[in-house]
Amino acid sequence: MERPFLHVRSADGPVSWLGTNFWSRNGGPLMWRDYDPKVVREELAVLADHGLRQTRTFCYWPDMHPEPDRIDDEKLGHYADFLDAHAEVGMSTIPTYLVGHMSGENWDPSWRAGRDLYTDVRLVAAQAWFVEQVTRRLAGHPAVAGWLISNEMPIYGRRRGEPPAATDDVTAWARLMVQAVRAGGGTGPVSLGDGAWGIEVTGDDNGFSVRRIGEIVDFVGPHVYRMEDDQLRQHLNAAFVCELAAVARRPVVLEEFGVTTDFVSSEGAASYYRQTLHNSLLAGATGWICWNNTDYDHLAGQDPYRHHPFEIHFGITDSTGAPKPPLLEMQAFGQVLAEVDVTHLRRDDAQAALVVSSYLERGYPFTLPEDRSLVFRTLRQAYVATREAGLPVGFSREEDGLAEDCRLYLVPSTRQLTAPTWQQLERLAEGGATVWVSYCAGDSAHQRAGWWPSLDRLFGVEHGLRYGLNDPIEDDEVQLTFADGFGSLPAGEVLTFRVAGDANSRAFLPVTVRDAELVATDGHDRPAIVRRRIGSGSLVLCTYPLEHMASVTPHVNPEPTHRLYAALAEEAAVRPPVRSGDPLVFTDTLTHEDGRRFAWFVSQHPNGATVRPQLASGSLASPDGTGMEEVTLDPYGVRVLQLLE
Repeated sequence: MERPFLHVRSADGPVSWLGTNFWSRNGGPLMWRDYDPKVVREELAVLADHGLRQTRTFCYWPDMHPEPDRIDDEKLGHYADFLDAHAEVGMSTIPTYLVGHMSGENWDPSWRAGRDLYTDVRLVAAQAWFVEQVTRRLAGHPAVAGWLISNEMPIYGRRRGEPPAATDDVTAWARLMVQAVRAGGGTGPVSLGDGAWGIEVTGDDNGFSVRRIGEIVDFVGPHVYRMEDDQLRQHLNAAFVCELAAVARRPVVLEEFGVTTDFVSSEGAASYYRQTLHNSLLAGATGWICWNNTDYDHLAGQDPYRHHPFEIHFGITDSTGAPKPPLLEMQAFGQVLAEVDVTHLRRDDAQAALVVSSYLERGYPFTLPEDRSLVFRTLRQAYVATREAGLPVGFSREEDGLAEDCRLYLVPSTRQLTAPTWQQLERLAEGGATVWVSYCAGDSAHQRAGWWPSLDRLFGVEHGLRYGLNDPIEDDEVQLTFADGFGSLPAGEVLTFRVAGDANSRAFLPVTVRDAELVATDGHDRPAIVRRRIGSGSLVLCTYPLEHMASVTPHVNPEPTHRLYAALAEEAAVRPPVRSGDPLVFTDTLTHEDGRRFAWFVSQHPNGATVRPQLASGSLASPDGTGMEEVTLDPYGVRVLQLLE
């Protein structure tokens, strides 16, 4: 299946944005009140000298729009000079209009008077007027790269304790705002700045449907700041979100990401940037705008830094303008993008698919929000396991109908799919695919069990479930022993998994094998993995929620699911172009339109590592053409090599 890798397009063709969100150290959000053109030019020069090409910049709404029908001409004049300053150093910027939220505080224009941002006709009209007028005054300037309507409107537009805005209202508002950009003469790419936190990505319905917004905008821009309890999940967070955000069928720009050095060491900040940049590239992101350009030590008495002091140190430069390690990582990443000519690359097609349940994004009748959270967590852990296995995967969404051209389908710890999808999976197996399904009873008591029709016939077993009860896993570890060889797993191999979950989800599926073959047993000699051969393919059932258990276990990765996925890939005759042979060194490939192919090695080792890659064909070479049989990586390091046929 094709894996998305779309680029934002300018008048000159595809572009790859690399830059930072920007508030001057002279004022932060209040920079337009006491604008200092000299300081701004010093700040931009440092960014340009380190290879950054874009900024994302902000019209602080209370200052720029002091009355419903008036723009502050002086402050917008400062913004015009700011555009000139970008052009002087060869940079461009993406103006953001409606900035009523930033860094832990909401700011209303004085005249808002509590009106609803999406449905009050006077307030919507005032927003559209402001967007159109600002665009009219800035459009045509060579330093404008695109347009963003807002900053994290789901936070600004929802008061604590209130329900989310209605999707129809938000979508209508978004359409009007984009039309206002076009009415003002804005011809470049436009998006919302909402963070891409919609239900299709997060499972949380905030009114901003990523699918529906995708019909209106030119790109989607995830904002990713998740806290985690596992290093590999943390390093892959942004990548996973970018994979899901591709549901919009628009280019994915990682519009906000970053760390405050009050929460992480300088070395940790550098490795976080390095991992986020490269992993998200391999996940389909084609633009990166970090948070943010500078520190604000001398603004400690100014809100929001006064009450959110950790916001002071998100900068990629310090408060004197000196580069911090994240800026050096951005510079190094930019050099890689130039060397591989990123706007002319594509992701290689995948022969394996992760199945995304439609219950992530659909509020089916009498289902629960917990159902969506379960899908998100489990799918993310399965994604980690595929990366550990060196297995390139595409995300195949049930809502769109599953891709029909894969050899392996992974359905990880999945409680709920619709009945037609189960039929499609059986048909895919009959046509030659290998389908992996692992059981999960769910983490709520509401209709607890797998919602799987015809379970016995589908998998060639007879289940022993009791109505209203689950079958608890009583051991602290699950040991799976393989009866015969299975892919890369030899007969007698034992894989051990840590058990986790609540009273609902810490459960297995009791079965008796009927029209299937036993692949592995658990520590009590019960069937743990069975395979039903059908047509020219097979359905493989695991009776334990392996991916779910790992997803709720801190500091678990790498765990043995990657070995199962590698074995399934071999059974399905899926051969990745390059594998490291080490679950802590991720690999993937990108191909240039001129035929050159590049292999990425992304290490999760904190102390460095050397691997001997396994290739489906060809050989590896360094950028200077030197052949390489071993690849040595620095701590959390990245190497990009050429894959020669």
